Amino acid sequence: MDACPLCDAPGGEVLWQNDFCRVVLADEPDYPGFLRVILNAHVKEMTDLPTTDQQTLLRVVLAGEAALREVMAPDKVNLASLGNVVPHLHWHVIPRFADDPHFPNPVWGERKRQAPHAASADLAGQLAAALSRRLGRARETG
Repeated sequence: MDACPLCDAPGGEVLWQNDFCRVVLADEPDYPGFLRVILNAHVKEMTDLPTTDQQTLLRVVLAGEAALREVMAPDKVNLASLGNVVPHLHWHVIPRFADDPHFPNPVWGERKRQAPHAASADLAGQLAAALSRRLGRARETG
């Protein structure tokens, strides 16, 4: 198997994790609050997981959406599981604002504005706390 960036590195600033998956704040300067929910095992598709694991992963994705709504009050939240470049199961949970660089286009679409939406200086801490309230206390894997 070739090297996998989501097996070899966290994929962003870890806000919450357990033995099954992790939620990270992606390094996306145009999109503060851009989360990734990353399965800890190298699996390609949702349907490769048993039903109970599918439900568990979706519960974490929805907790990420709820945390973003609580902390950032976005105009919309986009959910995407692509994996075309990195075929390791992960979900993008993206807060969208009418003044963000691409709105109303997808974040990977045509740019409409230059400046990102403003975000709190302690955004990571606020999101980590909101995730812990929904998913329980984060714990180290290993």
